[in-house]
Amino acid sequence: MSVNDRYEDAFKGWCASLRELIADASGLAEWQERRYRFAHIIGELLTNPNETCPEMTGPVLYGVSLPGAGLCYVGQTQEAERRLRDLPVGESHHLANTVPPELWERVIVVRWPDLLEQAPPADQQAAADLGLSVCGLALEHLLQLTTLPPLNGRRRHRNGEWRPRDHARSRSRGAVHAPRLPGLWELTWQAWQHLGAVRAGTGDPPAITTQVGRVVFPSRVLEETALA
Repeated sequence: MSVNDRYEDAFKGWCASLRELIADASGLAEWQERRYRFAHIIGELLTNPNETCPEMTGPVLYGVSLPGAGLCYVGQTQEAERRLRDLPVGESHHLANTVPPELWERVIVVRWPDLLEQAPPADQQAAADLGLSVCGLALEHLLQLTTLPPLNGRRRHRNGEWRPRDHARSRSRGAVHAPRLPGLWELTWQAWQHLGAVRAGTGDPPAITTQVGRVVFPSRVLEETALA
C-alpha cells in the first residue's frame, strides 16, 4: 500500500469516526460539550495563576508542538489572557480548526517582557522606541525564521491554494525591526529552548511554569480525562 493510499484510508477512518460520534442530536451535543470542556481546561492551564506563576497576561510568544511534526506553529499576542484561551477553542484562531488540541503534545508560552531587564541597554532603548507591539512582532519573526514551523510556512490564497512564505525575505514590520533586538532575542530563545526541553514525567502536573513562561501538555490532560 502506498503512502497516499494509507493517507486516504486514515482520512476516511477519521470521517467515519466523526459520523459515528455525531450520529444523532444527543451525540452531537455530547461531542460539542466534550470538545469545549477539553479546550476550556487547556485555556485555563495556559492562562490561570498558580502557586509559582501569576496569571498569564499581556505580551507573549507561544508555540504548539505535535507528537510527529514537532513545533508546528508559532505566534505572538499582546493579550495573552484572551488569545491563549481562544487558541484551543479556535473561534478566532485557525490552528485548532486544522489540528485539534486533543492531538497537541505541548504548548510553550514565553512572557518575553520579563526578560527586558536582563537585555543590553541598547535593546532596552530599542524596545522603548519600538513599543511592545512591534517588539512582539520582531521576536515572532525571529522565532519563525529560526524554527520554520510548517503551519507558518504557507499562506492561503483566494483561489483555494497555498503559497509558500519566505521568512528570510519578509519585509513585515517585525522583520524590519528584528535586527534591533539581538540581546533580547537571545534571552527569549534561551527561555524558549528551556521550555521546549521540559519533560513531564508520571505524576507531574500538565502545566509546568518557570520565571518567564510555562509549558502545557494537552496530551497529559487527554490521558487523565480518559482515565477519569
